Amino acid sequence: MDLDLRKLRYFVAVAEHRHFGRAAQALFIAQPVLSRQIRAFEQELGCRLLTRTTRSVELTSAGQQMYDEARRITTVVDTALRRVHEAERGERRLVIAFSPGLHVSDAIRAFTASHPTVGVDVLPLRWWEQDAPLRDGRAHLGFLRRPFDDSGLRTIPIGHESKVACLPATHPLAGRESLTSADLDGEPVLDARTRRTSSLEEKFELIASGQGIAMVPVSVAGSYSRPDLVHLPVTDAQPVETCLAVPVNGCAGPVPDFLEIATATLRRNSGVPGSDGARASNPVAGEDGGVVADTEGAGEAGRSTGALGQPAFRYTPSAGQGTEVSTGAS
Repeated sequence: MDLDLRKLRYFVAVAEHRHFGRAAQALFIAQPVLSRQIRAFEQELGCRLLTRTTRSVELTSAGQQMYDEARRITTVVDTALRRVHEAERGERRLVIAFSPGLHVSDAIRAFTASHPTVGVDVLPLRWWEQDAPLRDGRAHLGFLRRPFDDSGLRTIPIGHESKVACLPATHPLAGRESLTSADLDGEPVLDARTRRTSSLEEKFELIASGQGIAMVPVSVAGSYSRPDLVHLPVTDAQPVETCLAVPVNGCAGPVPDFLEIATATLRRNSGVPGSDGARASNPVAGEDGGVVADTEGAGEAGRSTGALGQPAFRYTPSAGQGTEVSTGAS
């Protein structure tokens, strides 16, 4: 059978919204039309993709597999069409992906000032698919937080960030000044392995309603402060490593220049000696320092301060301002 791309897009929308009404609104079509298209799609495939109730929609095991495949297919098609149109118009574009809570505005501003003919787009990422846009062509480079699959990618460690526990304000531990990992033993944890959420807002809404807790980087906690949640330092939690990631064969076009300028921007904002007026060498070649991923509030020794006054992000060049570049095994 030939797959209908339109029906694939309809199915992806329903799978992501988990609701026919909201999916129909996002697609700008009537809900009965969407329902008929999904039923026809299931009949063509000969299997059930969705379990419907009066209040929600859930994916069957076949539906989850189809969603994963459909996302890849529609993304590849969209990327190919975009690149064809850009080539026809003679455009040069750079797409920068970034994990929740990371800010790259200073680096982008510096890059566009010296490269006014290159258009820059940003792509917010989901926790469980940080590396996917680098593999399917949606993004040229990304500012990512580990863990992620780094196979086929060149990664540049650029900083470390503290973690905090996000709890509902009514939680028995909410009144503590800080926690240890042992304090959280037995607590239901919301993460990509146990429950995927489509946004940080959804994750924090689940936490506030008592569905679980989450360990999040301190900059993320500070960006989504709300009165029904508390964020407590976990003193023995391992910090989160932030990386710049580029496909192994993707360091071409404007990418090297962006890496160069982003590195210089981080040094300038973090007070690293010898950065004023100096342009960095290409960090992907392993010749220079870290790249800015969160420069808001950068202060001494390359720190930025997040919620609770904790050091949120640290610039971590290696000795002599060199950068260790890790290439994931293919």
